[in-house]
Amino acid sequence: MIANDRRLDRRLAMRVLLDRRDDLLLVTGLGSTTWDAAAVGDDPRNFYLWGAMGAAALVGLGLAIAQPARRVLVVTGDGEMLMGLGGLATIAVQRPPNLAIAVFDNAHYGETGMQPSHTEAGVDLVAVARACGIHETFEISDELGLRDFAARVHKSATTLFARVAIRADEPPRVLPPRDGVYLKNRFRHALGLEP
Repeated sequence: MIANDRRLDRRLAMRVLLDRRDDLLLVTGLGSTTWDAAAVGDDPRNFYLWGAMGAAALVGLGLAIAQPARRVLVVTGDGEMLMGLGGLATIAVQRPPNLAIAVFDNAHYGETGMQPSHTEAGVDLVAVARACGIHETFEISDELGLRDFAARVHKSATTLFARVAIRADEPPRVLPPRDGVYLKNRFRHALGLEP
């Protein structure tokens, strides 16, 4: 496990990933990654999963398949990804070239009281993604690596997976809208679809 001082600030990490966003679509996991995206700036192209723990990567997969001309970035936490590990196998089989997944790993379950997560005990999410068949994987613990991954999100022709080591802290919550129907409709409108 990377020492805590070799981890990134979560809000800085989200800002780097969304810098020069262009038409990138964003799916966030339960809790902290939703608040991080809202802190960078609420956007109609953000699809927040308020209560669907374990589903972020698969929602991103569906979106990438449905919108092949758009880049799709999923940003979720280690706890949420651990709950949805089976989704990585389906993503690897489908291999959408426009999908990137970034897992913010603080080695804790931040939404339930900061208990240590399985990654604290040694579960290697990058190795799991690779074993499932996702070939372009990244272990990120510094800003340079994060900026390289962010650039790849916009130009890669294959599915990407990154574990981003972040600090186990709790910055102030910035809450975006919570109404699911509203979020769905504004996201569809951002895609040019009828609500």
